[in-house]
Amino acid sequence: MTGAPPRGLDERLRDTRAKLESEVDLWVATSGSPGGVHLIPLSYLWDGTVFLISTPRASVTSHNLLADRRVRLSLGPTRDVVVVEGTAEPVDIADLAPETGDAFAARTGFDPRELDEPYQYFLIRPRRIQAWREANELRGRDLMRDGRWLG
Repeated sequence: MTGAPPRGLDERLRDTRAKLESEVDLWVATSGSPGGVHLIPLSYLWDGTVFLISTPRASVTSHNLLADRRVRLSLGPTRDVVVVEGTAEPVDIADLAPETGDAFAARTGFDPRELDEPYQYFLIRPRRIQAWREANELRGRDLMRDGRWLG
């Protein structure tokens, strides 16, 4: 434990937005039939409103998100974590705007559009975002509720 006092809402919002903009990878947790609960690290693009991820169309994650669009994302170390609950919308490669695909490729370092294996993109709209560093920040960890930033 660091012993640092808990951050206020404004500081926590700033820190969280900076983390969403600067990180490249996150953990994606899904559940659904037939894959069951599944956790996988994926790269993402954050545009300030939604996350864009891509995974092989035949993957458990893709099957789960097509069956049950609820998703949970996590990024950062355990002592500076951001947890996002959201809903995923499938976006076929053919329907992805070229500039969005280019931005994803530039940000993540890989371009699913160029691969032989079929990939599926998903837009993830956050409904709830939480962030905390230590136990003293558990109170006030909600930064977004019902898709709206607090403060």
